[in-house]
Amino acid sequence: MFGSSSKEKNAAASNFGINDKDGGATTVIAKGTTIEGKFKCTENVRLDGAIIGEVKVDKRFVMGDGSSVQGNISARDASIKGKIKGDVHVKEALHLLDSAVIEGNITAKTMIVEEGARYNGACKIGEMLNTPVATPTAKN
Repeated sequence: MFGSSSKEKNAAASNFGINDKDGGATTVIAKGTTIEGKFKCTENVRLDGAIIGEVKVDKRFVMGDGSSVQGNISARDASIKGKIKGDVHVKEALHLLDSAVIEGNITAKTMIVEEGARYNGACKIGEMLNTPVATPTAKN
């Protein structure tokens, strides 16, 4: 009676830009919701509202049309339709959809930019960006 079929769950997840390979739960921040402060999540996140502050997502971060973030973002993968005022660091794939607007620097392993998406800032894409950089040690 109250259960839903796996077909319904998969359809709902695909509406969020999150599929079976992402696994785990999805945190949804609805339109009309504003979060102020540091936001950290170990699972997938779908943002349709606004976050003012730093965002750290261990898995996939999806921003819907009309969503916004004022602060730096760090995630494994990201799909953006909203507006970001801050730096974006993605360990794997970053997808900027048609209505994405980013005012800040971008770092990602791979990036897809659809027609209409805009970004203003430095953009560093590639494998080497996600490997630690050796720091020279001081010699006495």
